[in-house]
Amino acid sequence: MRQSDARGIVDPMCRNIRPLNNFEPPATTEEVRAAALQYVRKIGGASRPSTANQAAYDRAVEKIALASQELLDSLVTTAPPKDREVEAAKARARSAARFAS
Repeated sequence: MRQSDARGIVDPMCRNIRPLNNFEPPATTEEVRAAALQYVRKIGGASRPSTANQAAYDRAVEKIALASQELLDSLVTTAPPKDREVEAAKARARSAARFAS
């Protein structure tokens, strides 16, 4: 769900976190962990936490990765699996349209 700030501006979902459900082949452990890391960085407000906070970031990433993998493993769909190359091509087209000069 998108949230707006005090000025009413809608903040889009973090662009670095990609949907991982219903792909063939399924999302890898590394992809799930990368999404968890991006999430923790986003809500923690730092891409490189201080030494004092590194352990807290690491614990959060591991817990979120486990919860995310559990979610992906339990989701059910009747839609055909998405092709990674087709989805990547769509993303490139959206990006080209967004940043066209």
